[in-house]
Amino acid sequence: MDLKSYFESTRGFGVLSTADREGRVDAAVYSRPHMMEDGTMAFIMNDRLSHQYLQSNPYAAYLYREGSEGYQGKRFFLTKVREEQDTELLAQLKRRVYTQGKEHQGPKFLVFFKIDKELPLIGPGEETE
Repeated sequence: MDLKSYFESTRGFGVLSTADREGRVDAAVYSRPHMMEDGTMAFIMNDRLSHQYLQSNPYAAYLYREGSEGYQGKRFFLTKVREEQDTELLAQLKRRVYTQGKEHQGPKFLVFFKIDKELPLIGPGEETE
């Protein structure tokens, strides 16, 4: 199954981890990513810690635990390739509809990542280091 189909059909829980230039780490809950036609993975972000850290360090990791029993899911090692602010594409990709006053105010960013490596949630995968 390709990743676009996987994320469209598999409910679960995701965590995006980033680090700043000095190596201070952040982990934040993120919804399912958007898989783009060019193979990049994209997330909609507010201008909070994860987004701020990506300004000085383009590397991130995304862990996705499937909503089934056990520990099924995937891990992705990512490199930021570009971002857009408050674009038409971002508006089209939004999945959530907020009631008035509930949505975070301020700019929104659509951040695109190249997938450097994909591994299963548990275990080393096919390659070990």
